[in-house]
Amino acid sequence: MAVWPYLLSVTCDDANDVFTATRACCVQSCRVASRRKLDTKPMISTYALKQRFQSYLRPLVDRLAQTNISANTVTLCTMTASCLLGLLLFFSEQETLFLLLPLWMFVRMALNAIDGMLAQEHGQKSRMGAYLNELTDVISDAALYVPFVAVPPFGWPSVGAVIFLSTLCEFAGALGLSIGTCRRYDGPMGKSDRAVVFGVLGLVYGMAGQLPSWAFWIMPAMAILLLITAFNRVRSGLADL
Repeated sequence: MAVWPYLLSVTCDDANDVFTATRACCVQSCRVASRRKLDTKPMISTYALKQRFQSYLRPLVDRLAQTNISANTVTLCTMTASCLLGLLLFFSEQETLFLLLPLWMFVRMALNAIDGMLAQEHGQKSRMGAYLNELTDVISDAALYVPFVAVPPFGWPSVGAVIFLSTLCEFAGALGLSIGTCRRYDGPMGKSDRAVVFGVLGLVYGMAGQLPSWAFWIMPAMAILLLITAFNRVRSGLADL
């Protein structure tokens, strides 16, 4: 009978030790979690921004779906508007018209999100839509970049190289699907990045009526970044296998 008090005391001591250790671990874990939350709070990911942007567009997307407007219709209308704006800027001698470019770049981004949401959230995915999504993006990009060949200090060689390499990047990204991986969107000079660059150029040219001479180096810099982008997309696609 004298053994039981000893065993009971040992068990209670061990239990207290375990409880103390567990409580210390929980406190430390909470501190680490709080520290991580504080560290990451200022950071906003591109994915989070995309989700928030789509949440604003969702009511409009629902209305479009209710009126039987398809994702392919939005895609084709976006390409048509991009080509018309490109023709207007190319043949017009009014520099102020380039102020339409940054505005349209933003609208086009919204329309691209809308056609994607119509396809994914309203059962409008199709093989034709997949082709249109890739082809119209390349055509629209070229149409919106071409007007800059007439804007000093640029010209056909520099802008043409950017158009060609932009097409190459999108081709490299789309090839991921053909080898059994996902469509690649690696940077550093993806479609959104190019839209920002050309949008800013259009804004400056539209407001000032000219670009500084050092802007000549923007196109070569973009060409180098586009080559890196194509390489990254191929490398990432192969790494996914």
